[in-house]
Parts: sequence; structure tokens; C-alpha cells
Amino acid sequence: AAFVPDPFGSGGRLYRTGDRACWTEDGTLDYLGRTDHQVKIRGQRVEPGESEAVLARHPAVGDAVVVARRQGGETYLAAYLVAAAGAEQPDPAQLREHLSLSLPPAMIPSAYTWLDALPVGANGKLDRDALPEPDQNLAGGEHVAPRDAAEQRVAEVWCEVLGLEEVSVTADFFALGGHSLQATRIALRLREAFGAEFSVADLLTGVPTVEQTARLLTQRQVAESDPEELARLLDQLSGLSDDEVADLLQQQG
Repeated sequence: AAFVPDPFGSGGRLYRTGDRACWTEDGTLDYLGRTDHQVKIRGQRVEPGESEAVLARHPAVGDAVVVARRQGGETYLAAYLVAAAGAEQPDPAQLREHLSLSLPPAMIPSAYTWLDALPVGANGKLDRDALPEPDQNLAGGEHVAPRDAAEQRVAEVWCEVLGLEEVSVTADFFALGGHSLQATRIALRLREAFGAEFSVADLLTGVPTVEQTARLLTQRQVAESDPEELARLLDQLSGLSDDEVADLLQQQG
């Protein structure tokens, strides 16, 4: 129960927060951690067990556990999965889509690691300490290079700000070590590069990837275009390949 009788005899009730603490000799409280596995992700307190439950509902997942990891000073969620018998392992993008139907962005893991079995201790219970560190390449699955001019420009900005040589367009911003200050710098540069409205909140909403960001910026460019200019642009687009269309949209930005 969340509310319990006051053990100190006041006759009132206390709220059970799930935090662990002990009295010190000088009468102050020493915080020891949580009795559950709650963690704070992007300013929100989340329970990884809820993410585990949704992952376990995916038909290709036989077992799942989600734990908190830290990278570049940021906390993110890492999922460890065991495939269901005879099932083909879905890629991270498919798992994220499945999770996003039920969970807010902060509860969607950034990294996904497939195991033959979850590690257990001598008592047969899950041994969380034995879970391997996730391969950060798994944060966005296999490396996917930019496929058009919009993704290329977004990827360049991400690399400049995050100090990377290259980035997969499906890699998660937070799993790459991104934080709020870097998000602000990226938003400013992309707003200038594309000539379209783009905020820090736009970058951090949902699962922040180069792919998602480029798609949103391209949509904003079209939505914010002058009708006559858009008509001329559409006339120019007729007969062009997808790559040529993306290049032209980038120039128009």
C-alpha cells in the first residue's frame, strides 16, 4: 500500500515512496537508494519493469529485462532480450515502434541486446550484475548511412556537436551521449540550415534519431512554404528521383 500507519505513534499515516534510508547517530536521514528499480530518465521517474512488460508482449520476444545504464553523463534504458522459440529477432526500430504504442518516450530503451538466455544466480533468480554492457551500435541497430540530402545535413550537424566521425540515421541521440545543452546547439544549427521552425522539444520528442529529425524538418519546410513557391517547387519535383527531390528540398530550405 502507498499509505501506511505512522510507526512513530502519531496516529497519522505515511506515504511509502519506495526510497530507502536510515537514521544516523546525529538524527539525520542517510539516503540509501530505492527498494524498486525506478530511475530518472530525462527528468522523469520511470519503472523499467513497465518497459519489460510491454517488450514481453511482442510476439518475437520470449523474455526481457530492462535496466538503467549511463553514457556521457546521461542515464538511458537498455533492454536485454531472449527470442521466442522459432521467432526471428526484430530490429530495434520495430521494437521501438511496438513500445511507442503504449509507453512515453522516456520509457523506451535506447539499446537492445539479444542473449541466448538471461543470466541467473545460484538461487535461480535474474542476476542483473551479470548482464553485459550493451554494444552502443545496437542503439540504432546496424549502421545506416544517410540516404538523402536532408539526412546527410542532419547527420553532419549531429557529428559536429556530438564530436562523432559518423552516425547511423537510426541511432538514438541519448545513447550517443547527447544531453540537453547539445540538443540546444543542434536545434539552433538545424533551424538555420533548413530555414524551418525547429525546437529543442522537437528534437527530444519520441525516439530522437537523424532519420526522425530529417523527416520532421522536411515536412516543416513544405508546410511553411509560400503557396506559390510550393506550386513552383512541385512542378520542379515532377520526374525527379527520390534523391534529386531531397537535394532540391534542401536547396529550397
